[in-house]
Amino acid sequence: MALFSKQEWFSNIKGDTLSGIVVALALIPEAIAFSIIAGVDPKVGLYASFCIAVVIAFTGGRPGMISAATGAMALLMVTLVREHGLEYLLAATLLTGALQIVAGYLKLAELMRFVSRSVVTGFVNALAILIFMAQLPELTNVTYHVYVMTIVGLGIIYLFPYVPVVGKSIPSPLVCIVVLTVVYMVSGMDIRSVGDMGELPDTLPIFLWPDVPLNLETLWIILPYALMLTVVGLLESMMTATIVDDLTDTPSDKNRECKGQGIANIGSGLMGGMAGCAMIGQSVINIKSGGRTRLSTLIAGVVLLLMVVFLSEWVSQIPMAALVAVMIMVSIGTFSWESIRDLKKHPLSTNIVMLATVAVTVGTHNLAIGVFVGVLLAAMFFANKVGNILYIGSKEVEPGKEREYQVVGQVFFASSERFMAAFDLKESIDKVTIDLSKAHFWDVTAVQALDRIVIKFRREGTEVELIGLNEASATVVDRYAVHNDPAAVEKLMGGH
Repeated sequence: MALFSKQEWFSNIKGDTLSGIVVALALIPEAIAFSIIAGVDPKVGLYASFCIAVVIAFTGGRPGMISAATGAMALLMVTLVREHGLEYLLAATLLTGALQIVAGYLKLAELMRFVSRSVVTGFVNALAILIFMAQLPELTNVTYHVYVMTIVGLGIIYLFPYVPVVGKSIPSPLVCIVVLTVVYMVSGMDIRSVGDMGELPDTLPIFLWPDVPLNLETLWIILPYALMLTVVGLLESMMTATIVDDLTDTPSDKNRECKGQGIANIGSGLMGGMAGCAMIGQSVINIKSGGRTRLSTLIAGVVLLLMVVFLSEWVSQIPMAALVAVMIMVSIGTFSWESIRDLKKHPLSTNIVMLATVAVTVGTHNLAIGVFVGVLLAAMFFANKVGNILYIGSKEVEPGKEREYQVVGQVFFASSERFMAAFDLKESIDKVTIDLSKAHFWDVTAVQALDRIVIKFRREGTEVELIGLNEASATVVDRYAVHNDPAAVEKLMGGH
């Protein structure tokens, strides 16, 4: 694939340029806020966002997706920074990048197939709620000016697209930020601006190697954090890629995205930045503002750095209310409103998975835990549903002498009890035939259940014949079954 293919870079230049500028403006306060969460200087988050966005534009597998410093990652860094300092965070960032590249080569992105649609919906809804909740500190204990500015900002965002001629060609979030900044500078009202969030850097980032001893002790300190950052970073990136795939109706290369995130994090760590990942909020801003290709991600990163370093006086004048309005638009746009409508139509199990994912993610502020709980519940409901699709019938072939059982369905850990309960082990009979031609044995638990049935029948003096095993089931049964091994039979039945 060409490094600069027209389709991936230059098929939407105007839309990508404007959306990239909007995203860059929205990245600034977030990067500063996430730096504060992690307990590091604002420069660390801003340099990280610049490095990650620029590198991922070239190495990522999902054009149009925005990656930078994120809140989910920042929350995981707090303890490491507090106990060991910034240099260890930079070392952990480099290790995170290396682990993510390994994950890409191991094709761990394929595991996304096990994340059901209801988990993705719950994840998206939880993120929308968390994005909104993150704006609340800017809307509490403030003067009425902030509320007026925020409402006006939301009005511009939602009404500007209806303005003839220019409404559709200029992204409304960009108009909102420019108009409210002008109003703020002209009126001189006393409200928080980006400049109040922390000091902006005034130099370009420089290459630096983390100042930590290169020994096993350092590795044991940073490894737990690097593993957590790797999992959360890849999880959020894969989820975001799935959502952007849906929004744009285009596919993406998830394994390339894993490697790209790793390379971007190594770049960030070497430039004095913290680890980051894909951002659902900013990616949605980018797509809604017209961004589609890698160019939008590159412009977002470059414009972010140029604005912070060379236009810091202007950037520091942007009122937080303008950015709060943009982020509220993002949370409204991110939330899956159909999922509330679908609660009536969808099965109870699907609704429970979605709501549990939302509740756990919002409750813990940890996306990985929320998704883990969702996937676990979805797996349990699925196993229960498939386990119930099991029918076992029987007929007398020769009265008092021979009976045939027919097993239809899936036999595995969730259905093995039902399988065993269907056989009459007390019946005095010479021969039992078990027809398994319409059954499938999946695991060791299923094979053990079959073993117990065969062994118990034989103990009663009944001859047992198994017929019709399909090839896959026969492989499992041949490997793990013990009913033809007297010593193993004795051990399995525990001598009784």
